[in-house]
Parts: sequence; structure tokens; C-alpha cells
Amino acid sequence: MRRWNGWGDDSVETRLPPRALDLLETLLGPGTPLRDATLDEVVAAVPASRLAPDDRLDVDPIDRVRHARGQSLPDWIALRSGRLGAVPDAVARPADAAAVAALFVLAERTGAALLPFGGGTSVVGGVTTRPSDRPIVTVDLEATAGLRHLDETSGLATFGAGTTGPALEAALEPFGLTLGHYPQSFEASTVGGWVVTRSAGQQSRGFGRIEDLFAGGHLETPRGPFDLATYPASAAGPDLREIVLGSEGRLGILTDVTVRAGARARLERFSGYLVPDWERALLLARRLARSGLPLSMVRVSTPLETATTFALTGDSRATGLLRRYLGWRGLGPERCLVIVGLTGHPSVVGATARVVDDLVRGSNGVAGPGIGSAWQHARFAAPYLRNALWDAGYAVDTLETATDWTTLPDLAVAIGRSLRHGLESSGERVHAFSHLSHGYPSGSSLYTSYVFRLADDPDETLERWRTLKTAASRVIVEHGATISHQHGVGVDHASYLAVEKGPLGMETVETIIRTFDPDGRMARGALLGDGTT
Repeated sequence: MRRWNGWGDDSVETRLPPRALDLLETLLGPGTPLRDATLDEVVAAVPASRLAPDDRLDVDPIDRVRHARGQSLPDWIALRSGRLGAVPDAVARPADAAAVAALFVLAERTGAALLPFGGGTSVVGGVTTRPSDRPIVTVDLEATAGLRHLDETSGLATFGAGTTGPALEAALEPFGLTLGHYPQSFEASTVGGWVVTRSAGQQSRGFGRIEDLFAGGHLETPRGPFDLATYPASAAGPDLREIVLGSEGRLGILTDVTVRAGARARLERFSGYLVPDWERALLLARRLARSGLPLSMVRVSTPLETATTFALTGDSRATGLLRRYLGWRGLGPERCLVIVGLTGHPSVVGATARVVDDLVRGSNGVAGPGIGSAWQHARFAAPYLRNALWDAGYAVDTLETATDWTTLPDLAVAIGRSLRHGLESSGERVHAFSHLSHGYPSGSSLYTSYVFRLADDPDETLERWRTLKTAASRVIVEHGATISHQHGVGVDHASYLAVEKGPLGMETVETIIRTFDPDGRMARGALLGDGTT
């Protein structure tokens, strides 16, 4: 079962290796584990629903609590402390577009607002219930899950929007097909959520971002159905798929998604390398991004992230041997980890691997035996570390952006500095580290994690997060980078959207929302940050 106040399946327990805990205590000071509120305590404080009984609505307090928040750090603080604030008045689980249309009728009759909920994995407040004078119905799309139609000849697969990543891939596998979209939230996030947040997967370099894979679908809106036909390409005016991509639940509820599936590769390989320093790592990343090679992934870590990654692996014999080997090869503390994914026909993978090896050697880098396969094995396990860190008395959050290669070096330094010095006035330290996860010919994404100690008072922890998030976001905006490369806008990034889109752009977004939802049947907050509903 999904953990109600943390990440992932509640049967999975993750512990910090002693080496990682020692590193955090050295960098930040000892953490103080806090007592978490119990589910019973949180449920006891849930107010009665403001909606009359209806067979389509579940008003059970436990269900409402489980749908009140997502996976942002403010969500975690609220859930762990028991200071939940608003919860939905009811949870609905429609099975298809007709049932969603009926919910819009109910919303009009009762004055309720609808809030779509896929896997509940938003890390930017995208599914968080906000205080409202109107009843809120969270619309859980799990009952829509499944493969609805497959055109094997064209490679077009239609899924219910509530289909999770593993279920989607399992449905395609018997046909020798794959979507290849693997965000870190893959195990819990849904295909509908990927579309409305403009998701990027770990291997988007090879398979494409979700906007490349989204062929069409069905959006049920307050104004009625909105169907997006599938075409291999079209010059017939603006591409209306772009209206749905990144709409974050403000236009309606996506019920069906048609994606472009491809042939499942015969071979997939992840190789790890170490290069001497960040300067050469950046140059290698840029060369790989412009190489034209059929790579499915290139991930390049800063020296700090590389050191943190090694600490998290613990003190195994293999890790010790690798450290000694790297020292013998002259790669010291400034070394940077590079992981390259190769996916395709064995002959192509082999030829490409030889070219990558040559490029790495040209950067004075070396192969790291076993690193790539270890990353592949644990690729979806990293979010579980959030649970372990919290239990040890530390909070961790992430932020991401993208910019051109010219700006990237300065931006990386500025973001790191803003976070590491962000809590100095309160005497607290921050451990911040980054990697490049998606390279493009003109630039790259930059993904940053930051860890700091929990305060005794949850409100103080929230204030620490807000201080750090604001400082880093301002740096991103000041450098002309995007406020989000892959997580979306949600509530946490909404105040920065206008800088990126401009006055006319924001007016356009607002006009589109009013066109689809003139009476405000969709819950407000995400994308525009437009106050209470």
C-alpha cells in the first residue's frame, strides 16, 4: 500500500549507510529525529465533509487524508507533523470519461471544485488541497487504468490516464513494444500525470520527452469533451496537444492518453565513468550532447554529488577497491561521475560504446566497473532515501532547471552557493549537490538536491525550506533559466511563471483556462497560484 506520509510502498524500508550518516553529521551536525503524527491522530482532526451523501463520492476521513497532499516537502511537513490544513471533502474514482462528465454535473449542482489526482507524486504542490470556500472533490483516476486500444501497425497505444508506469510497460511488453518513459517517480506516477506536467524520463534523450510521445487523447472539460486526434505530423494550424501538455489539471480531466510506442530494444547497457574534474565533465557532457550518437541517457554529477553517491553506497569491499583504483589512476576528490545509457541493436550499442569510451579517454576519464549496472539496479530507489533521511532528522528536497551551455557553469555555481549559504543567519548548514540529467545540443538540465536539518518546530522547518527554495528560484530566474525542466509548475513555482512567459503569454494562458473552465469548476492554485478556490 502507498505510504500515507512519505514516499512509495509502505512495505519498503530504507536505511542510511553509516558512512552516509557520518557524512551528514560532519557537514550539517547531528540530526534530531522527530515524532511523527499517527494516521489515527490526523484522521481524528478531519472535519466533516461539506457534501451531501452520493454513491460516487467517498467521504471516509482516511481516504480524504490519503488524497490531501502530494510529495513536495511542504506536503511532507504537513503530513508528518499532523498539521494538515485543508483536506478534500470527498474522493471520486470515475472509471471512464462518461463518469467524469457526470462529476462535472455534480460539481455544478453542488458548487464543488474538482482536483485531478493521478499517482500523487507531484513535488511542487500540484495535487495539494488548498483552503477553499467551496467543497473540493479529489478525482482519483486509478479506476481508468489499463490498455484500452493498441494499433500494433502504427505503434499507437491508448491507455486510461490513471495507468502507472510499470502497468503501462507490462501491457506493452507482450507485443514487443515499450514507451521508454522512466521518470524517477516511474513506479507510482501515471501516464496522464506525465502529460499534464510535461514530464521528462531518465532516458528521454533516446525515447523523447512526453511531448514527443503524446499522440493524442481525450480531455473531459467543464465545457464538454475535447478530443485530440492522432496524426504522425500535421501543419493544420496550432498543435492543440500543446494546450493539454503542461496544463496541470486547470482545463479539465484527462481520461485517455494515446502514446507512440516503439520496438523494445534487444540490448540496453548503462556504463559508468569517472573524469578528473567538473570542467572536463562539462566539456564531455556537451560533446556527448552534440555528438549525434544514439544514446538513451547521459548523466553527469558534480564532485559533491559524486562524493555523496559514493557515501551512500556504504563501505562494501567493491567500493573500497574502486576508491583505491581511482586513486591509483590519479582521480582525486574533484572527480565527477558520468553514466551513459545505450539502448538499441547490439551492433549499434557496441559501436556507440567504443566511441563513448574514446570521448571519455579524451577527457582523461576512466571506466568505473560496475557503476552503471549498480545505478540501473537502484534507479527508482533514490526517492525512498527521503524516508530514511527524515527518520534520521534531515529534510531533503530537489529543484531543477535548464539553460544554455554558456550560462550553465555560472548557474550551477550560483544555485549551489545560494543553497549552501541560505540558512547561515539561523546558524544552520545545507548540503547541496547537482547533476546534469538531460543534455541537448544547445544546453542542459541541472538537477539539484539539498539536505538540511529538521527543526523542532515544523513551522520552522517549513520556513527553512521556503528560504532555500526562494533563494535558488531567484537565482534561476536571474540567470534567465527555466523555472522547471521536468517537475512542472504546481503551486511552488507559480509565482515565477510570469517572468518566463511575459505579460502577453500569461494573458494567453489565463484566457485558455477561462475558455475551458469559465465557471471555475476545476480547483485553483496549480499553474497560476491564483489564491483560494
